[in-house]
Amino acid sequence: MARDRRTAAEAKPKGEEAAAPQNTLSITDNRTGRSYEIEVLEGDAIRAADLRKIRVMDDDFGLLSYDPAYVNTASCRSAITFIDGDRGILRYRGHPIEQLAEQGTFLEVAYLLLKGDLPTRDQIAAFTHEITYHTYVHENVLKLLDGFRYDAHAMGIMISVVAALSTFYPEAKDVRNDENRWRQMVRLIAKMPTLAAFAYRHHRGLPYVYPDNSLSYTANFLNMLFRIGDREHTPQPVLVRAIDVLFILHADHEQNCSTSVMRGVGSSLADPYSALAGAMAGLYGPLHGGANEAVLRMLTEIGHVSRVPEFIHGVKAGKGRLMGFGHRVYKSYDPRAKIIKQIADQVFEVTGRNPLLDIALELERIALEDDYFISRRLYPNVDFYSGIIYQAMGFPVELFPVLFAIPRTVGWLAQWQEMLEDSEQKIARPRQIYVGHGERPYVPLELRS
Repeated sequence: MARDRRTAAEAKPKGEEAAAPQNTLSITDNRTGRSYEIEVLEGDAIRAADLRKIRVMDDDFGLLSYDPAYVNTASCRSAITFIDGDRGILRYRGHPIEQLAEQGTFLEVAYLLLKGDLPTRDQIAAFTHEITYHTYVHENVLKLLDGFRYDAHAMGIMISVVAALSTFYPEAKDVRNDENRWRQMVRLIAKMPTLAAFAYRHHRGLPYVYPDNSLSYTANFLNMLFRIGDREHTPQPVLVRAIDVLFILHADHEQNCSTSVMRGVGSSLADPYSALAGAMAGLYGPLHGGANEAVLRMLTEIGHVSRVPEFIHGVKAGKGRLMGFGHRVYKSYDPRAKIIKQIADQVFEVTGRNPLLDIALELERIALEDDYFISRRLYPNVDFYSGIIYQAMGFPVELFPVLFAIPRTVGWLAQWQEMLEDSEQKIARPRQIYVGHGERPYVPLELRS
């Protein structure tokens, strides 16, 4: 993204000769008086390893950057997802998320993320056929599912079963083989809805419904979830489209916690099933994939529109948290939240209006007019409305992170593939700043106080 900045010549006072701008950073180490020139890369970044040139003694390790939670550290170059948090922009491979959600399908977006461009008619037909062909899972997977308690959390089941798939496809270890790698990615995208539906039905004590490959990707998922017995189940087109849009919105989101895990595990050349299970474990946390469940709990605790002002007052007094507002990246309205809010009315026309929606709308209205929240740039994020929609469609809260993991599988795999093809990437191994004891002797047990 181009930025509005003055050149070095423009910054010079009139009458002074302007020096040619240098694409470097000059650093003076006040400990030693030494000066260093460090190259500034595209994207206004420097190589962290260049800081090691800065030393007090020649045999020092060199300077490290200390960045807990990587709030200002780029771990990779990526061409997949672009986010401008200040302006509320999200693009996949350059395409605005608003256009993709309005005009595209999830499998089109999946192809875009994996291949780099939107598919032609023939390409999407071939890709859809590949996905459809791999929706079934080995019958032994059902034995794994049956081994879980009846009340096991769906996400715990999914993490375990996805990791187990690596034993069904041992050739997946050959991650440097392009053709083999593509086959495993197709398998994962195809099987995730099947495994999710099976985990849900195991939790409900219902018989498994096998894929119906005459249906679309999302319609097939809804059919496997909610079909009862031999009765024909035709998913509502409005709900099918809503799930498709929600899947598009959740397909990728740059270098978040779970994506970083996917890249980190994958950097050891682990198979994609093992890496993806690790990414799902990162997503499982309440600060990541479980955030929309926290929104539902908050709205339920508020209970009625009339209690919203009281709740807002409590948040400002430090007695509670406003869940679903604010984002690590977005400092304006999350563009995904705008899209979800638009499809909510269509969903509620089919399912009936979720009573929590009125509370959410009033909460949003007050928060967006209150200087306390505006000054802190707390705007609704993608989790604020998604949980309400999922609940209205009949999904239990324990399935929410699974509904996140199905589409995010595409993003994880795109990021994993990009990492493997990046010649600069090595096995992930962050540095640390040691703050423990210096050397000290071992004390025999009988002499320890």
